[in-house]
Amino acid sequence: MRALTWQGTRNVRVQSVPDPQVEEPTDVVVKVTSTGICGSDLHLYSVMGPFIDAGDILGHEAMGFVEEVGSEVSTLRPGDRVVVPFNVSCGNCYMCDQGLQSQCETTQVREYGKGAALFGYTKLYGQVPGGQAEYLRVPFGDTLPVKVPKGPPDERYVYLSDVLPTAWQAVEYADIPPGGSVTVLGLGPIGQMAARIALHRGAGLVVGVDPVAARRESAAERGVHTMDPEKHGKDLADAIRQLTHGRGTDSVIDAVGMEAHGTRLAAGMQRATALLPDALARPLMEHAGIDRLDALHSAIDIVRRGGTISVSGVYGGAVDPMPLLTLFDKQVQLRMGQANVRSWVDDILPLLDDADPLGVEGFATHTMPLEEAPRAYAMFQAKEDGMIKTLLKP
Repeated sequence: MRALTWQGTRNVRVQSVPDPQVEEPTDVVVKVTSTGICGSDLHLYSVMGPFIDAGDILGHEAMGFVEEVGSEVSTLRPGDRVVVPFNVSCGNCYMCDQGLQSQCETTQVREYGKGAALFGYTKLYGQVPGGQAEYLRVPFGDTLPVKVPKGPPDERYVYLSDVLPTAWQAVEYADIPPGGSVTVLGLGPIGQMAARIALHRGAGLVVGVDPVAARRESAAERGVHTMDPEKHGKDLADAIRQLTHGRGTDSVIDAVGMEAHGTRLAAGMQRATALLPDALARPLMEHAGIDRLDALHSAIDIVRRGGTISVSGVYGGAVDPMPLLTLFDKQVQLRMGQANVRSWVDDILPLLDDADPLGVEGFATHTMPLEEAPRAYAMFQAKEDGMIKTLLKP
């Protein structure tokens, strides 16, 4: 089959690789019809090379049709249409029973002290072959894939793999009061969808912050009050307080993470670490890594006293400096973590009907053949051509 493979920092390539096979009686093999590029894929593209091997298959946002089922799979059969959550979770352990599929005890990567394995996402999370490919082996066939109706276009359902549940959890964790206010930092795919979900769930004011004009325009069309952080500079938080009786918004969602434009020192350290030999870079990243924290520090400044910060953007630093005095003094509540996809599916599925209140159809700004994935990654990294969300078609 053809699959997108990692070859080095900012170097990905579509290659012919062996087809996946049923390895366990609970496996299914899915013929992929659509697969997304996630903002966190850019972390692999630019930063996380020390934990990836050349030839690893990327991608964790896939859907398609069941091609083959293992002998113990009872709920699916060939031809069923499914979406594959990005968490590799068993659905039956203690953590899965708590709704914490991202902490699944069956697939936890204990070698690195990490939570549940993820599709297409480094040795830290299991080095499981990903879904930017023609076929994908999916374990736990009876409990992991989400069966969806045939007929509507893929774009109606493909975001159940990551974008929708990640954005839904971001809003849930933000604990926005009825009619309250929230600032969304970063209007990439997760930030865009989180803003839509916040408005759908009754937020009175959603402020979206992003330096890219095309992203602000897209959010503004959905009723988001948008702001350019480069225009306001250090006065951004003051400008938001002016919209909220001088207090700041009730909640802030950080949908940026470690790709934020922050200090030159942190950015330089990230780039330098990515260029080191793996044997040197791995311990440095695990024990001395530092993120660019501009977005998170902005969130702490923007949120009102007693408010809540929800972090959905991925951070990877081990020694990030945090303004604990300010967090404590402002009595800020802070929630974060990988989305527990299966926990939110039942809430989201009814919204994917013909009414489409979240606007999932048309959400993708670009649809490209799998063979053009290297170009798509480069465009997404450079934020070219108004790219916000790209779907690849194997």
